Amino acid sequence: MQNIIQEVTKRILVLDGAMGTMLQQYNFSEEDFRGERFKNHPNPLKGNNDLLSITQPEAIAKVHSLYFEAGADIVETNTFSGTTIAMEDYNLESLVYELNYESARIAREVADEFTKANPEKPRYVAGSIGPTNKTASMSPDVNKPEYRAITFEELRVAYKEQTEALIDGGVDILLVETIFDTLNAKAALFAIEEVKEERKIDVPVMVSGTITDASGRTLSGQTVEGFLTSISHVPLLSVGFNCALGAEQLKPYLQRLSDKTELFTSAHPNAGLPNAFGEYDQTAEQMQLLIEEYLKDGLINIIGGCCGTDPEHIKAIAEVVKGYEPRQVNVEI
Repeated sequence: MQNIIQEVTKRILVLDGAMGTMLQQYNFSEEDFRGERFKNHPNPLKGNNDLLSITQPEAIAKVHSLYFEAGADIVETNTFSGTTIAMEDYNLESLVYELNYESARIAREVADEFTKANPEKPRYVAGSIGPTNKTASMSPDVNKPEYRAITFEELRVAYKEQTEALIDGGVDILLVETIFDTLNAKAALFAIEEVKEERKIDVPVMVSGTITDASGRTLSGQTVEGFLTSISHVPLLSVGFNCALGAEQLKPYLQRLSDKTELFTSAHPNAGLPNAFGEYDQTAEQMQLLIEEYLKDGLINIIGGCCGTDPEHIKAIAEVVKGYEPRQVNVEI
């Protein structure tokens, strides 16, 4: 496997699109989510996409294949909610290691198949580490601003288990993504550094925050510059933004980020903004034109799609990046 740092200095790498968007097309039932193994589980399981890595592994492998066929260099594991904290909703906390390990293993197998078929275009697996459904720096109760639903230590322990399983499953990169609360992300990064130190390994880490609206801030109130400063003590492969906004709305914040950092930059925006039904209407061609503006301005090293994007969007992005050089970064290889 070629070093991803070498690859990202040579060309713009393409990340995959949305896993959830693709899985919705299967229209899996409650029984499909359960499979035989969880037939008698006491909690409803429909909607727990991470569980599909165990109960519907062929579907997960197929989604990865479709994104690689579309031109993606990196696919994300199906582990966005793969922590004990998020799995508590389904009473599946004990399954977390297996969920992450199996998700990583499936993606690894598919990536290796594509790399073997075309060694000149190595394919990579990013272990997706989501934000959890709780926030460490804000109260969920407006009447109790001092209250916290989760502690830094609880987050650290949960993220450490996820990190260990993803590494054991064979990921190339760890992607801490969709960050709305930087304190959660700092717990994830702390856990990752802990695992790296204990195992005496070095795994590239990507960080991707979320600008929630036109205020230009994360949900926990940080500006682009504040977010960057908060994570600058950790050795990272890249920093970027994803989700919440479409490519057009995200561009000014990506410009500010690119101006301020010497790290590689990433972006995987949504397919525009959702319509009144919560659906995404932006076509692959429309998104391609907006992404090309990133490329013309030299803002990007790694680019992909988030909510509403599918292999057609990724194919359009992969086609347009071929004509552009990556954003220039001074890096020792």
